[in-house]
Amino acid sequence: MSKLNYSGTFHMVEQENMDSYLAALDINFALRKIVCLLRPSKEIAHDPATGTMKIRTLTTFKNFMMDFTIGEEFTEDLGPVDGRTCQTTVSWEGDNLICVQRGEKEGRGWTHWLEGDKLHLEMRVQGIVAKQVFKKAV
Repeated sequence: MSKLNYSGTFHMVEQENMDSYLAALDINFALRKIVCLLRPSKEIAHDPATGTMKIRTLTTFKNFMMDFTIGEEFTEDLGPVDGRTCQTTVSWEGDNLICVQRGEKEGRGWTHWLEGDKLHLEMRVQGIVAKQVFKKAV
């Protein structure tokens, strides 16, 4: 079965429960308030043939880069987010990308999926769920 190609540039249009998610990651109050005001963009380069993916999350405050091969575990440096490292695996579940981040925080990970021109992101940690929706740039 051929997998979707996630490549493109996407701009955030919706966000919910981000403050609670960041609090569960032990992000301090002031930084949480700043992060919740940001409107990030995502630049995704995905090669479905090889499974390689590069996700760039870009803001006016701080950028985060993630390069990986789908299905292969790697050590992820989450220093720009919360100062931690974890063992991360991103895999397919149908057409959804499921990320499991094993480390200091239980139940940490995310899911990406596409619906039309929208990229959905659900982030999880310790039972807290935050959601973001991005619209593909034309």
